[in-house]
Amino acid sequence: MSVLCKLQVKKMILTKQYRCVHSASCQCTKGHLSEDVIFLVFQRLNWNPNLIATLSCACKWFDDIAKRVLWKEFCRTRAPKMMLDLQSSGSHSADGNWRALGKLLIFCSGCTQGGLFDNVEVPGHFVNKTRFSKTLGKSFLMPQCLNDVLYVSEPCEHIDQGEAGDLGFFRGIFKSFASSNVKKMIINRGAQLHPTEICPYCKAKLWSMLQANMIPQTAKCRLGSHKDYIEYYVCLNGHLLGVCTLLPLSDSEDVSENE
Repeated sequence: MSVLCKLQVKKMILTKQYRCVHSASCQCTKGHLSEDVIFLVFQRLNWNPNLIATLSCACKWFDDIAKRVLWKEFCRTRAPKMMLDLQSSGSHSADGNWRALGKLLIFCSGCTQGGLFDNVEVPGHFVNKTRFSKTLGKSFLMPQCLNDVLYVSEPCEHIDQGEAGDLGFFRGIFKSFASSNVKKMIINRGAQLHPTEICPYCKAKLWSMLQANMIPQTAKCRLGSHKDYIEYYVCLNGHLLGVCTLLPLSDSEDVSENE
């Protein structure tokens, strides 16, 4: 009887201490590190996103701690002012989860043929550093929605894309999108969710801002969009992704670069 009680107590302590969510086939159910140790290790590694992604693949327990803790710390380290603003409403989580936001910070989604942006083929890729601006985000808001907060990245340039010319891909995130004026306006205008494509960051459905007629002229002017071509989508979690044509380089600019 005493042995059985000890086993039950041991099981209760493990469940409470580690919040184990291992799968039945997981091989690391014994002797795994505590959350505190993992936190300190990744703090020393400066929240390396490649290593966080690798750890997530080990098992469900590691994936859980990466989602709840590691990606959050990565976001707070990579964009501290932006994260403070996004959480200033009292939220302890990010719309669409921290992993999705971490990917948004460092990954340009590009596009595939037959996808969101016509038939242009531009592979997605990681970027070393991207600046997100709330001031730039204001240019993407309709006059009725200027009280909303939107952070948008400077365009990631992809030069000489055939007939499409020079393209710039940008991405962004709304603060408290669920209660934003933009979401209310999208719904009031009866915008339809895209039937097949999903957000590359959180896998949620997407609204076309072009179809909702909610792309202001200020966005085109701010990005310097060539021939005024700009298109972007917003997902149910408030992630924004879009593309625009960039002004081509002049001959003088080509010469100065070669020099």
